[in-house]
Amino acid sequence: MLRTQILPRKRKTVNKKPSPSRRAREIPIAPPRLDPRGEELFEVLKGVFPSGLKCEIGICIDIVTITVPKESLVQVCQLLKDAQNLSFDYLCSISVVDYEESEQRFEIVYHMVSLSTYYKVAVKTSVVSADPVLPTVTSVWRSAEWFEREGHDLFGVIFLGHSNLSPLLLYEGFDGFPGRKSFPFHDYQEW
Repeated sequence: MLRTQILPRKRKTVNKKPSPSRRAREIPIAPPRLDPRGEELFEVLKGVFPSGLKCEIGICIDIVTITVPKESLVQVCQLLKDAQNLSFDYLCSISVVDYEESEQRFEIVYHMVSLSTYYKVAVKTSVVSADPVLPTVTSVWRSAEWFEREGHDLFGVIFLGHSNLSPLLLYEGFDGFPGRKSFPFHDYQEW
């Protein structure tokens, strides 16, 4: 039987101050790059929306994005689901992002996939923190019910027309919204 003993490494202690000429490390940002299906979807979407509908089609790293005002959200989602050449029939998730320093504080992102065309897209909209109200998309996708309850639970976003915004993750009567950056967590100190 062979036994090995692992010895602890010796730590080097260096009392060297960082030089003032040393810059902070820059975080690289990935350039937008779509796969062939994404490029095809980007071109298809340019001709899908009516001219009166306000929406901005863009690319975020590797996915096509559609940014819409909250008033047009349900109409855009219904159009994406019903269009024959798109058929976005699967809502993967709804995420709420807290941009605490921004005036449009919360960004709500709807990720969806078409199971027949294999397209994927993200629809984005924003609400202000003083009035985080948005229309529900449960009439378009039933699966939105749980995602919207989670967004309401953690961030306090109110989805108008939702049939049941009771707590999903937190207990009834929980005070505050723990997903928000401004939520005061208990002071925790390591010993």
